[in-house]
Amino acid sequence: MTPVPFPILPGHPSPLGATVTEGGVNFAVFSRHATNVVLCLFDEDGNETENVTLPEREGDVWYGFIPGMTEGQQYGLRMDGPYKPEEGHRFNPHKLLIDPYAKRLTGHPIWNDALFGYENGHADKDLSFDTTDSAPYMPRCVVVDPSFDWDDEPRPNHSLENSVIYEAHVKGLTAGRTDIPNAGSYLAMASDPILEHLNTLGVTTIELLPVQAFLNEKFLLDRGLTNYWGYMTYGFFAPDPRYMQSNEITEFQQMVSRFHKAGIEVILDVVYNHTAEGSEMGPTMMFRGLDNASYYRLAEDPRYYIDDAGCGNTLDFENPFVMRLVMDSLRYWVEVMHVDGFRFDLCSALGRTRNGFNRDGPFFRAIGQDPVLNRVKLIAEPWDIGPGGYQLGAYPAPFAEWNDKYRDNIREFWRGDQGKVADLAERLSGSAPFFDHGGRPATSSLNFITAHDGFTLHDTVSYSTKHNLANGEDNRDGHSNNHSDNMGVEGPTDDPDIVAARIRRKRNLIATLMLSQGTPMILAGDELSNSQGGNNNAYCQDNEIGWVNWPEKDDPFFTFCQQAIAFRRMHPLLRQRRFLHSRQRLIDGEPDLFWRQANGDPMRQVDWDNPDLDILVAEMRMASGTPEYVQREGALLIVLNRGDTVEITAPALPDGGAWVRRFDTSQDDAIKVTEGMHVAANAVVVFSHERDDA
Repeated sequence: MTPVPFPILPGHPSPLGATVTEGGVNFAVFSRHATNVVLCLFDEDGNETENVTLPEREGDVWYGFIPGMTEGQQYGLRMDGPYKPEEGHRFNPHKLLIDPYAKRLTGHPIWNDALFGYENGHADKDLSFDTTDSAPYMPRCVVVDPSFDWDDEPRPNHSLENSVIYEAHVKGLTAGRTDIPNAGSYLAMASDPILEHLNTLGVTTIELLPVQAFLNEKFLLDRGLTNYWGYMTYGFFAPDPRYMQSNEITEFQQMVSRFHKAGIEVILDVVYNHTAEGSEMGPTMMFRGLDNASYYRLAEDPRYYIDDAGCGNTLDFENPFVMRLVMDSLRYWVEVMHVDGFRFDLCSALGRTRNGFNRDGPFFRAIGQDPVLNRVKLIAEPWDIGPGGYQLGAYPAPFAEWNDKYRDNIREFWRGDQGKVADLAERLSGSAPFFDHGGRPATSSLNFITAHDGFTLHDTVSYSTKHNLANGEDNRDGHSNNHSDNMGVEGPTDDPDIVAARIRRKRNLIATLMLSQGTPMILAGDELSNSQGGNNNAYCQDNEIGWVNWPEKDDPFFTFCQQAIAFRRMHPLLRQRRFLHSRQRLIDGEPDLFWRQANGDPMRQVDWDNPDLDILVAEMRMASGTPEYVQREGALLIVLNRGDTVEITAPALPDGGAWVRRFDTSQDDAIKVTEGMHVAANAVVVFSHERDDA
């Protein structure tokens, strides 16, 4: 390591963080209330070798330049300032802090009382002051040059209407594979077997659970568990080291590059609503020690935090430097790491001001005007636990939103709940009552049956109640209302009738998802009938419970999922950007959608209100003037039948031709063409209008 010459030079206040430049490294740190900022330098063995005071301040940015320093230097920060929790200030120079802009970290914090700014166990709790050095228990930041040779590769750039999203965990998808080198890593994620699997399945986009550096909470480690999902972020720029083989960020970049070359986009699940420091009783690792009163939303009594995330704290997006941090982080992952979009955890917290949620608030305005971010995929989890936190449908374009109403209503219908046909119709046609405003497209509804949070698809048809005892919380955690059904036996069974019924139910759920307007998302492993043993909250299960269980031989259900995705891709009527309202279209004055009874008559209000109705028939028609290359069919007749076998009266075809069965969940080969207008019990069937002049 090149020795650090003194004195330190003035440097520049921008960019924030550690930046490798010609001749050395520039450091810049934001803190409004600090009185001094000390840069701590470490050798490769983790020994603190030098303490350097940043000499310059411009506004609230402290900065300096160290000539001769090179990539690989390990460092951290210490801050001088008031320790007055009752006023919102928690500076403690004895605590080594992570640079919020660090691009690489040496590892993870090691739990020890030294991590806390107060004396753990003191009668005054967090009002006390601890003088133990935390450096031996903290990861160090590493100076890196994040440039990477992308070989001018094009990004896949799939439009939302043509996208099928696959939500996956970096370790969980590959840890169960013995044929993949470095299983559980970024490199394993983009290995040939995984890429082949995803391309064969037909997905366009992989959405990764959190990969920004995150913390294992002490209460989990005490139970012999770990933070598996990763929703406790402390490094907004640094890929988590646990998924690396050599702790080099190029491994993440290589993963993205391989995905792109396979035609697959990469979306990151990001957590900017709260941090891993938790409540006032949590550790001091970064923002709390850098400038607690600036980074966090504090309560009326500033000793405490506003907690809209349920994790102890909430970042303050009304502070311009918090906004800058998040925007810089997002741009970094797009421009430097080449990801294609983001799913924002508890996104309502990002749009919350002191006056409540605001769809025109600072965060959404910043995203909307940013030339880098307003062109990538943006997906909101449209809720948090704060007041008025449930905001499904309230987000501005270009955001899409996780539609939990879709999940619940589709599960309810196929489970046999009464009075759900009207809800099913709304979800099938794009959930317009929620999303059709402000010029938003139908793709704004991110449709899903399952996600990481909840039952897998197989468990949805195999368990009626959650089984979370392995989490160590006496089965109190996780959702209790899963809209699931065990089909007669709780858990695994050899009963052939129940096995067949479960397979049919899974087919119907996936088919409904792929036949719905909006953007579909499937959970990794659902196509393989993966089970978590009824655990619907596997956030702490970094083991066979949380990992995808790859079958030893081909699963026929995988073939069905492949066919369902292919069917969606083949039929533009299923992938429309305009909402379907069962009324005349502006484009040609023709109706776009007909709701029918099984006998062909139009649905009446009395039919919609019938609690015993167990069939939905939808006729979607292609717009006139549609490009010739998609005019293979003039209409699709979609029948979702959870009742007995029924004969469908086919609607008249004004342009001639005939109705042809193109998709049927009652058949092992779902896309095999067969004759007749009958629909089997508990089945989804799609008939296509094949025109004579097509």
